Amino acid sequence: MTVQTSSEGAAAAATRGFLFALAAYTFWGVQPIFMKMVGHIPAAEVVAHRIVWSVPVGGLVLLALGRTADLKVALRSPRSLLMAAVTASIITLNWGIYVWAIAVDRAVETALGYYINPLMSVVMGAVLLGEKLNRLQIVAVGLAALAVAILTVYAGGLPWVSLALAVTFALYGYLRKTLPIGPSQGFFLEVLILSLPALAYILWLQGTGEGHFTMSLPDDVALLLLCGPVTAVPLLLYAFGAKLLRLSTLGLMQYIGPSIVLLIAVFVFGEQFGGVRAVGFGLIWAALVIYTWSILRNRSA
Repeated sequence: MTVQTSSEGAAAAATRGFLFALAAYTFWGVQPIFMKMVGHIPAAEVVAHRIVWSVPVGGLVLLALGRTADLKVALRSPRSLLMAAVTASIITLNWGIYVWAIAVDRAVETALGYYINPLMSVVMGAVLLGEKLNRLQIVAVGLAALAVAILTVYAGGLPWVSLALAVTFALYGYLRKTLPIGPSQGFFLEVLILSLPALAYILWLQGTGEGHFTMSLPDDVALLLLCGPVTAVPLLLYAFGAKLLRLSTLGLMQYIGPSIVLLIAVFVFGEQFGGVRAVGFGLIWAALVIYTWSILRNRSA
């Protein structure tokens, strides 16, 4: 009876975790629609507002969950503050490239970047941690490299938007593990550290008359205020889901976001997708299938 109750509890937790993660990835998938709505505002200003308005959202969540103890410890630790400042800077760069790319009709490249991200994490594990790649992972990384080479020749230059997004997000994930606090506390600490320079930048823009946060532009004010929830909510949903799900399940679900982004880029924004681009994406998808299979095979072994 106890075993059955325990298994039922685990199943219920997994279901909740799945719904949290599904909501997060779906939210990230449709996020380009919102980013297109703020596309007339400079990317740096949008990112600054993402940071500033994420602080109250993240703070309220921490208070509601009663998870402020770890945060207090981190605020008294110079090492934690330094690492949080580094990870915050990296994710800010990632956000800036993403917001700019959506605004200038390069959403397909952002989708490619987040498809490449898990494979980039594998490469970073091998380079930075000395992790050995199995044969399937080597094949997957090779196919991804071939796809990047094909897209480079096709575009006449490296697909830097895709690579920059993949590298910064993978590096963020790698360094984020060094923070000895939970995901929601870590997110709040990061935006808290960034909030002072972000707020100073916003005030400078408003003082010079270049800012968009004015009562004469009520639509822009509403959109910029929404930057906080749009940034914080999916990250918090993901954090809750990650605690309740197996890593392999999260690994499979992470492709939901870029898949939705790709569909929106092609069918809503009207970006080009065909020919050489389709070949490049096909190689990436094949690499992801092989990579995912290698993970599932190792888990079942």
